[in-house]
Amino acid sequence: MGSLRRSFLKKSLATTAIGMLPNFISQGASENTPVETSPEAQRKKLMSLLGDMPFAYKPKAPRLIKRETHDTYDLEYLEFDFNGMEPVPGVLLIPHKRKEKMPCMLYCHAHFGTYAIGKDELFNGRSVMPAYAQVYAEKGILTLAIDSWCFGERKKVANGSQGESDAFKKLLWEGKTLFGMMLFDEMRALDYLLSRPEADPRRVGVFGLSMGATKAWWMAALDKRITTCLDLCCMTDFDELMVNNNLKGHGIYYYVPSLLKYFNTSTINALIVPRPHVSLNGRMDDLTPPKGVEKVRDYLMPLYKKAGKENNCRIELFDCAHQELPEMRKIFLDWLDKYLVNT
Repeated sequence: MGSLRRSFLKKSLATTAIGMLPNFISQGASENTPVETSPEAQRKKLMSLLGDMPFAYKPKAPRLIKRETHDTYDLEYLEFDFNGMEPVPGVLLIPHKRKEKMPCMLYCHAHFGTYAIGKDELFNGRSVMPAYAQVYAEKGILTLAIDSWCFGERKKVANGSQGESDAFKKLLWEGKTLFGMMLFDEMRALDYLLSRPEADPRRVGVFGLSMGATKAWWMAALDKRITTCLDLCCMTDFDELMVNNNLKGHGIYYYVPSLLKYFNTSTINALIVPRPHVSLNGRMDDLTPPKGVEKVRDYLMPLYKKAGKENNCRIELFDCAHQELPEMRKIFLDWLDKYLVNT
């Protein structure tokens, strides 16, 4: 009798395992894709992967440090109290050319391992990209840039790379992530930008180069207040980055625990659909493998087409490395006119 029972249990377990197999296969097939179907549930899940964020903290009013007047714009240098952990320096560009309500731009600076450079990139540019301050001034775009964690005035130690690594480790111990806190501060910056009486909340852009580009498409995915996304030289498909053995190419801030269990670059960017999104990248840029850029484009374009907004998405490769070419600048200028300034 005992042997019959053991035989029966063995067969039952085998049958159960076979019955569960399709479920395991299904789970494997859905790897790197959101487990929830609604965009809001996906945003909530994506946000949860970024660690604990101090949303309950009530910021104090910003402190005006100084004002500067330039030929076509004024600058307000501000110190923000966004997170209750450390001050956040920022600069607001107010165009002289203005209407009662102005389109807005959240400007996210790059990394490049140049930790002393932060928000000032807005008006100083980079060797690979001319400054955008004059562009925004001429188009009448109210623009805010802040120093990201570990950059600009938030650079805490002489060795900026060590400071970034230490911040990453400390925040991880606290249940946070460095990238999560970077994005949190950008969200608070957007709160402030849209609180300005000059701001038109119906016209809100986000722009960035490199690290700033990654921030831009994450921000647009997470925050529906952003009405158009412009990113330069960092549309990186995570899988292709690994195929090319170049995880070292991106800073430590870039890596979010458990992200690939639920999302990939395409599914994060799908949360921007159907809002306007332009992404320009270099075919010879090892930070943005061309196959990966094409993979994201081929995933997103049918979604925009299904939404009847095919013209709202433009993802292109150019024969360059990690840089902005004049023809890329022209595309961005046209995009600003069409989707931010003249809407």
